Amino acid sequence: MAELTEDNFKKPQATKPVCPRIAIVFDFDDTLAPDTFDELIKRLELDVNEFRQQRYDPLKAAGWDPVAARFYCLLQESKQRQEKITRDYLIRFGQDLTPFDGVTEMFDCLRQRVQELNSAVELEFYIITGGFAEVVRNTCIAPYFTQIWGCEFHYSDQGAIEFLKRSISHTEKTRYLMHIASGQDQVDGDGRSFAYRDAAEDQLHIPLSQMIYVGDGASDVPCFSVLNDGGGIAIGVYKGDTAAKWSEQIEVTESQRVMNLAPANYQEDSELIRSLTLAIESLCKQISLRQLSAGE
Repeated sequence: MAELTEDNFKKPQATKPVCPRIAIVFDFDDTLAPDTFDELIKRLELDVNEFRQQRYDPLKAAGWDPVAARFYCLLQESKQRQEKITRDYLIRFGQDLTPFDGVTEMFDCLRQRVQELNSAVELEFYIITGGFAEVVRNTCIAPYFTQIWGCEFHYSDQGAIEFLKRSISHTEKTRYLMHIASGQDQVDGDGRSFAYRDAAEDQLHIPLSQMIYVGDGASDVPCFSVLNDGGGIAIGVYKGDTAAKWSEQIEVTESQRVMNLAPANYQEDSELIRSLTLAIESLCKQISLRQLSAGE
């Protein structure tokens, strides 16, 4: 029997390509910070419950898309006010918005853990929100994100909000997961879309199996489903002391379930930070195994 040497034995090429990147994708409202719609209503010195019951809820009952209904209510409010809601107003609102406890420290903490596990792996952060992109881009945590996608206003020559330029519905959020996978910075406006299933894995910027999605409610259920189908990790968050209200409000099927449901507390040693740490540790080990198999 011939002796096995490096010359006559080669590793099979049946292993999966190595992608040295992990993405954590967040919703924003009620996930990383308080609901920006409610907070903006408060800043305008209006009663949130009254605003919702008298303006927003009737539109939803009439069949309006929830995102379109929110923005229409704000546009109408701006038209009625002597001092309009402007782009500068939204920028200042974002600058003043305070994220949930521990959020600002989370990014460096998770990146450090990734470096400890595998220094060749990059950790990227993204936001996909049905809320105000202009607000999120001006928060204190915006610099940590590779890309932020959200609803966009068109502004008048005087800077006042005038029309909804881009809307991100619940199901459309999944489209942006595909853009993360492809590595595209911009979303094409000509109807073309990235076909994830048709792309070779070695052509992907980040495969779905190396993504973690964190969201707080019904608007995130389509992303939970896509990540579950793609082998990624879905994590749900809730406000308050119990998950019962979250479970009562959101009916999910088997494919839409989350890996864990934790309070929206990002402080060190919280359940959510432990969940995120375990998720990135799992993905780092999978990448390390692929690197070992590929001889890297």
